[in-house]
Amino acid sequence: MMQTVELPLWLFVLIVVFAAITFASHFLFPSVRWFFRRRLERAVARLNQRLQRPIQPFKLAERHDMIQRLIYDPQVSKAAQQYAQQEGIPEGVASEMARRYAREIVPSFSATIYFSIAIRLARLLSNAFYNVRLSYQDEDAINGIDPQATVVFVMNHRSNMDYVLVTYLAARRSALSYAVGEWARVWPLSRLIRAMGAYFIRRKSGSDLYRQVLASYVRYATEAGVTQAMFPEGGLSLNGQLGRPKLGLLKYITDGADPEGRDVVFVPVALNYDRVLEDTILTAAALGTERRFRARIGVITRWTLKQIWRRIIGRYKRFGVASVRYAMPISLQQFRKTHERDLTSDLARELMRRIAGAIPVVPLPAACRLVQENGEVSEDQLPELMKLHMPDDDGQSVRAAVDQLVDRRILVRDKGVLRPSGQRSDLLAYYAASSALPGKPSNAATAKDISATAGS
Repeated sequence: MMQTVELPLWLFVLIVVFAAITFASHFLFPSVRWFFRRRLERAVARLNQRLQRPIQPFKLAERHDMIQRLIYDPQVSKAAQQYAQQEGIPEGVASEMARRYAREIVPSFSATIYFSIAIRLARLLSNAFYNVRLSYQDEDAINGIDPQATVVFVMNHRSNMDYVLVTYLAARRSALSYAVGEWARVWPLSRLIRAMGAYFIRRKSGSDLYRQVLASYVRYATEAGVTQAMFPEGGLSLNGQLGRPKLGLLKYITDGADPEGRDVVFVPVALNYDRVLEDTILTAAALGTERRFRARIGVITRWTLKQIWRRIIGRYKRFGVASVRYAMPISLQQFRKTHERDLTSDLARELMRRIAGAIPVVPLPAACRLVQENGEVSEDQLPELMKLHMPDDDGQSVRAAVDQLVDRRILVRDKGVLRPSGQRSDLLAYYAASSALPGKPSNAATAKDISATAGS
C-alpha cells in the first residue's frame, strides 16, 4: 500500500484535469449557479416592485426545462406520433424534430439584459431618431386592467422600430414577450432578441407538428400570465395601409385561454411615424412579388455608421414624430359571451377596427394626404390646416416635416406652394395612405374591408 508508483507526466496531468473537472461540476458550478440565481431572484423582486405587471416565474424558468416540458406535452407527443405515421419515419425521428422546433421557439429571457441593456438601448434609439409621443383613448381603462389578467398588446406593423419603440414605452408596465418572424434570425441579433424574451415563429410553416409545438408554447405562456405583444398583420405594411390580420397566433392565444380561468385582455396599439426607416425598401417590395426580406447586418451597420458620422459633423436631424396611441382594451371573457360562433375571426376584425380608429395623426403623413387630395397646398396655410387635426402642436413639427419632404424630393416648393415633385410618387402615396385625418375617410383598411386570413 505504501509503495511508490511512477506515472508518466502526461498521465498525471490528465488525472489532475479530470479531478478538477469533477470537483467543479459536482461542487463548484452548482454553488456558483445557486449564488447567481439568488442574486437574480433578488434583482427581479426589486424590479417587480416598480413594474405595474410583475415578471412571471414562467419567463424566468430555465430554457432547457421549458424545452423538455414542450416535447413531453401530451398534445405535442400525439402530434409527433401522427407525423411519424404520415411521413413513414420512426417516432424517435419525429420526437427529435419536435425538440428542434422547441429549441427554435423557446426564448432565453434575461432580466439583466432586458432591463439593463435593452430598455436603455430602446430609450436611446427612440429619442435619438424621433420625437416620441404617447397618448390614450382612455388611460383609466388601461390602468384598470385586472392585475391577474394576461395582457396582449396588438399592434399595427409600420417599421422594425415598432419593437424598439413599444419596448421603451412599456418599460414601466412589464417585460414584453414578442412573436418575431424570420427576418430577425440573424446572428448576433437573434441572440439579443431571444435574451429579451422574444420567441421566433415561422410565418408560413406547413408542418402540423411545428404548429402544435408553437401552439403549446403559446398556451403555456398565456396560462402563466406572460405579457405578450403581437403584430396580427404578420409583416410590415408595404403600402402604408393596414393589412389583413392573420389568425394563427391569435387563435393559439384564444384556444389556450381557459374560459373559467385567467382572463386575457387585448390592448390595441396604433403606431404612426413621420418617417419609416425602411420606407424605400417597403415601397420597392410592393412593386414585386416577393414580400419577404431579411435584416442584413452589413446594411444596418453602414446605415448606423452614416447616422453617427452625421451627428459628429453636426448634420444629423431626427426623423420627426413617432406617435403611439393605446385604444380601448378588449376582455376575452366578455367578448366570448357574444361571439362564441366565430370567436377568433370576430376578435381579429374588432381589434383591427380599433387600431384603425386610433391611428395617430402625425405631420408628415397628414401633409402628404392633404397634398395628394388637393393637388397643392399653400405652405403658409399648412400649419393652420394641421392645427385642426393636431391642436397641441406648436407648428415646429409641421415645418420640420415639410423640410424633410422637400429634402427627399417627395414635394417641391414653388412660390410658397407645396406640390408633388413627381419623382417619389411611391413614397407620397405610401405616407398618405397611413394618415387618417378626422372627418375624412381613411385610406387604411377598415373593419368592413378586413377579412381575416388563416396562418400563423
